[in-house]
Amino acid sequence: MTFISVRCPYCHSEQIVKRGTTRRGTQRYLCHNTACPSQSFLLEYRYQGRLPEVKQQIMAMSLNASGMRDTARVLRISTDTVLRELRKKEAALASVNTALLRTVEPAEILVDIEQAGEAEVDEMWSFVKQKANKQWIWIAMDKQTRQIIAFHVGDRSHESAQQLWANLPAVYREQATFSTDQ
Repeated sequence: MTFISVRCPYCHSEQIVKRGTTRRGTQRYLCHNTACPSQSFLLEYRYQGRLPEVKQQIMAMSLNASGMRDTARVLRISTDTVLRELRKKEAALASVNTALLRTVEPAEILVDIEQAGEAEVDEMWSFVKQKANKQWIWIAMDKQTRQIIAFHVGDRSHESAQQLWANLPAVYREQATFSTDQ
């Protein structure tokens, strides 16, 4: 006979008893610690999304600005699992750094709200009158609204790309980078 010491993966308590089996026959355990957030658990989960470590990684990745699909792909779990865990923790999350706000005087805070956009730039070409006269149109489009925010007609050169850059609204140019394949 072998004795296996079982600890709760959530609270690390040793006050554990057996609690039946799953449909697949895996042993289920129950934690008798009243402070334990999740009292029922398995030693080996078939689906990785059930593991407490994975649930902690979901929260860590979301706080580091990883998207829902990105998190699901990296952790190899379902997007539904990611969304479910984020909804469970929604009430506990704060979107404001309250510790910083306590140290600053409200009169000293100056807020400038401006819509920061993200733009996609692409170019297309066509012949004008004859095949020797190739013209390019450079288009900058707001990624979210899909509206054209700037354009330039010219050749396919660095100067034409710079002209498009100059036509962009300042909101898009402030933290953007500029590069061409020429």
